[in-house]
Amino acid sequence: MTTQTATGAWVRRFHPAPDAPHRLICFPHAGGAASFYFPVSRAMSPGVDVLAIQYPGRQDRRAEPCVDSIPALADALVDEVRPWFDRPVTFFGHSMGASLAFELASRLEAEGHVLHGLFASGRRAPSTVRDERVHLRDDEGLIADITRLSGTDTQVLGDPEILRMILPAVRADYRAAETYRWTPGPRLSCPVFALTGDADPQVTLEEARAWGEHTTGSFTLEAFPGGHFFLNSQAARVMSSIKAHLR
Repeated sequence: MTTQTATGAWVRRFHPAPDAPHRLICFPHAGGAASFYFPVSRAMSPGVDVLAIQYPGRQDRRAEPCVDSIPALADALVDEVRPWFDRPVTFFGHSMGASLAFELASRLEAEGHVLHGLFASGRRAPSTVRDERVHLRDDEGLIADITRLSGTDTQVLGDPEILRMILPAVRADYRAAETYRWTPGPRLSCPVFALTGDADPQVTLEEARAWGEHTTGSFTLEAFPGGHFFLNSQAARVMSSIKAHLR
């Protein structure tokens, strides 16, 4: 099996598994970084080769300008991700990352690179729209929403220096997620799995179920106990679902 090894600026490979039969590529939430998926990589290696996408404007890419558009991020990632299709590839995206994973999957399918599956976690389907404008709030308003969703460690929220570092990336990601509008086109042909928290204020069950309209393949909806970041408390169950699909 030929193997892509160089990762570049966009891809993190914490636990390389060159002999794994499957590859899982993970896309972070708004304000998130590739390191969010370090525990997933550790838990699933060496049976699955796990990659995580690192967006500009955070951690080791902090000096780079943020990208505040889902289509622009997807366009930038096509060339970065294409070489990793030397074996079956599954995408996993949480929140904003799910929208990005979908847009990237659509671009790759148009080239003939069909996914083994797409996991859309904590995000309403592309065909459902909400008028959200949190990205237009001042810093305090933005922090209030982050706190509401419990997506960032409270210690970080209490550290003004760290906050100043992460807020530009958070605001850019919120803008990307909130201004994203799906352009109707061909449906995906891969299986799609929608995962949602049963108390997530960002996604109703119907908004999650609408992901089924975006594929001609099979569709599965799974609800977990918890809010927007149900992943944190339900990680074992989520990874079991992924592993069951890969088997």
